[in-house]
Amino acid sequence: MKTTQSITTLPPSPADDRHKRMLTYTIAMSVRVVCVFLLFVVHGWWLLVVALGAVLLPYFAVVLANNVSGGTPADVVRPGAIVPVRPPQSTTRRDDAAQSSGNDE
Repeated sequence: MKTTQSITTLPPSPADDRHKRMLTYTIAMSVRVVCVFLLFVVHGWWLLVVALGAVLLPYFAVVLANNVSGGTPADVVRPGAIVPVRPPQSTTRRDDAAQSSGNDE
C-alpha cells in the first residue's frame, strides 16, 4: 500500500522561511533603535541596561536571522512506492559444472 505524503511533513517554503527571518531581524533592530533613543533619556543604572541592549542586540539579531531551520527538522517522505533492489543471482552452478567437466590440470 502506498503511503501518501502529508503536507505537514514538508519543510516551509524558502519564501516563507526568508519572510520569517526578515521579520525577526526587523523586530530586533527596531528594539535596538528604541534602546539607542533611550540612551539620551534614561539616567542611572538603567543607562547600562539600555546600552547593553543597543550593543548586544545586533549580534543576537544576526544569529536569529541566520537560523534557517527555525525548529525541528521534518522528515520528508518520498512520494511513490519504494522499489526493492535484489542482488544479481550468482552463477555458481555454471562455474561448478565447468570445473568438474575436466578442466582439472
